[in-house]
Amino acid sequence: MTAKLEGLIKRELKLGGETYTVSISPEGVKIAPKGKRKGREISWETLLSGDAELAQQLKTSVDAYGGTDDE
Repeated sequence: MTAKLEGLIKRELKLGGETYTVSISPEGVKIAPKGKRKGREISWETLLSGDAELAQQLKTSVDAYGGTDDE
C-alpha cells in the first residue's frame, strides 16, 4: 500500500564518494551536496512531461559539439 506524499521527505545518498541530501516533496525532487542549500531541483510536471530528458539530450549534444563559446 502506498502513502500520499503530503510533506517533505529527506534522505542521504552516497554517490561517487560524495554525500548528498535528497529532498522529495509534493512539488518535486531536489538533490544538493550534504550541508549545502543550493542544488538541482526538478518539478514533477517537468519530470513527467519529458522536458528533463529533452534538456539532458540537448546538453549531451552541445557537449559533443564542443561546448560553448564562453572560452
